[in-house]
Amino acid sequence: MSPVALMLGLKTLWVLAFSSLSNTLAVNNSGRWWGIINVASSTNLLTDSKNVQLVLDPSLQLLSRKQRKLIRQNPGILHSISSGLQSAIKECKWQFRNRRWNCPTMPGPNIFGKIVNRGCRETAFIFAITSAGVTHSVARSCSEGSIESCTCDYRRRGPGGPDWHWGGCSDNVDFGRVFGREFVDSNEKGRDLRFLMNLHNNEAGRLTVFTEMRQECKCHGMSGSCTVKTCWMRLPTFRTVGDFLKDRFDGASRVIYGNKGSNRASRVEVHHLEPENPAHKPPSPHDLVYFEKSPNFCTYSGKTGTAGTAGRSCNSSSPALDGCELLCCGRGYRTRTQQVTERCNCTFHWCCHVSCLNCTNMQILHECL
Repeated sequence: MSPVALMLGLKTLWVLAFSSLSNTLAVNNSGRWWGIINVASSTNLLTDSKNVQLVLDPSLQLLSRKQRKLIRQNPGILHSISSGLQSAIKECKWQFRNRRWNCPTMPGPNIFGKIVNRGCRETAFIFAITSAGVTHSVARSCSEGSIESCTCDYRRRGPGGPDWHWGGCSDNVDFGRVFGREFVDSNEKGRDLRFLMNLHNNEAGRLTVFTEMRQECKCHGMSGSCTVKTCWMRLPTFRTVGDFLKDRFDGASRVIYGNKGSNRASRVEVHHLEPENPAHKPPSPHDLVYFEKSPNFCTYSGKTGTAGTAGRSCNSSSPALDGCELLCCGRGYRTRTQQVTERCNCTFHWCCHVSCLNCTNMQILHECL
């Protein structure tokens, strides 16, 4: 083979390899920022006197240039993002603890595994809950004073009602929502169905935090009377957010790629999401959307990244999703007994000591085959 032919062959292989790598990164780029979950405990972050980061933790290289810029512009916000992501993962595991897919995670940058490469309901929930986690955590951190670029939301001040007025420190959900949109959505590139799905579900998560805000009040008056109340707006608990999004998961809308035509001035086509079934109403901003059927999650699959349900604990007396019949996918289950030692008969001694006994019980466990 001539040197020229050899060089052309090597160049072709290099182009193919680079193209394959680019396609892989494009698939996984949407959730790359999830890899910073452990940065809050990192010792590799150096800061100057103004708490501006000088050296980035290696995991922050997973972020886009815009995301790193947002972190530099908002000192203190990095730990809030990481905390919000941790809350989202914890809530995801809680909401799906009795399902075949129980929100499994793994170490490394691809926390949720290969399931996020599919446009299914589970992916929709992951994007919504992680987006909500960032908005919720940042909004709370603003009111706690741990982010330099934001404070409490003081726009609600003065008269409110006949026996109460606005005051106090409202959680800054508007800052959290705007920052969450700029940070989380910045990795979404393209104009395909997956791009529209991710953006929609990200916004659904943020909107849930925003719409579930509640008024909280404190009484003032002599001798504990409630002559007047001072009220402010407080974030919902994240469990409330998780419950709401779980309901939306169960009623998620399957969508297709819609086209409203083109803008004559710009000649740019305007794309949107439409229900797959024309008889169904279009998804609302609160709804979760998906376009691909979920795996059954019954057995291990390296292709889809599903672990299966073998070895999972199940409830032999439950007809619901946590029951052995459904959770074990009809494969059956084994029963075993386990000795469990717990603290019991605890007594408080003044002051200040608690003494307990150790009680041993036999526990019956059922596990899927």
